[in-house]
Amino acid sequence: MMETTSTIPISAQGEVSWALPSRGVVGMVCLILAESAIFLIFVVAYVFYIGKSLSGPMPAQVLELPILGTVCLLSSSFTVHAAVSALRKANIRGCTLWLAATVLLGAVFLMTTAREWYHLIHDFGLTIRTNLFGTTFYSLVGLHATHVVIGLILLTVALVLLLTGRVQEKHAERLEVLSLYWHFVDGVWVVVFLVVYVLGR
Repeated sequence: MMETTSTIPISAQGEVSWALPSRGVVGMVCLILAESAIFLIFVVAYVFYIGKSLSGPMPAQVLELPILGTVCLLSSSFTVHAAVSALRKANIRGCTLWLAATVLLGAVFLMTTAREWYHLIHDFGLTIRTNLFGTTFYSLVGLHATHVVIGLILLTVALVLLLTGRVQEKHAERLEVLSLYWHFVDGVWVVVFLVVYVLGR
C-alpha cells in the first residue's frame, strides 16, 4: 500500500512535502488503542481483586517469574523489527530468517505459558473457578496469550508467503503493520509481567 504525499506551500520560494500515514498503519493504530482499553479493564480488575479471595491458593504461593518466556517474547520485538528492515532493503533471505526467529520465540513463549498453567492446575488445583485470583489471573493472562496466538498466525502466514516467493520489497509496509501489532503484544506483556508477577505478589 503506497503512502499518500501532499504538499503545503510555506513561502514564495518553495514548498514542504509531508507524507500521510497509510490506511493500514492508521487502522492498526486504531485497533491497538481499542485493544489497550480492553486490557486496561482486565488489569484494573486483577489489581482490584488482589488479596480478596476467601480461599487459596494466592499469587505468592503459586506464581514463579516467567523469565524464559519474557526474554523470548521481548526479544521477538527486535527480530520482527529486523525482518521489516531487511525487507525494506530487498533482503528476502534475511527477512525470512528474522521472521522465522520471531515465530520461534513467540512459540516458546506460548509453551512456557502452557507449562505454567499445567503446573498451576495439576499441582495447586488453581483453575478459573477456584477463587477470585484464579478468575482474574486466567482472564488477563489468557487474553494476552490469545493475542499472541493471533499474532503468530499472522506472522506464520507472512513467513509462508516469504518462503513461496510471494513477498517483495514493495510489501514491506504490510509487514510493518503486522510488526506494530506484535510490538503491542510485547508491550502489553511488560505490563502484565509487572502487575501479575512482580507487584501482584
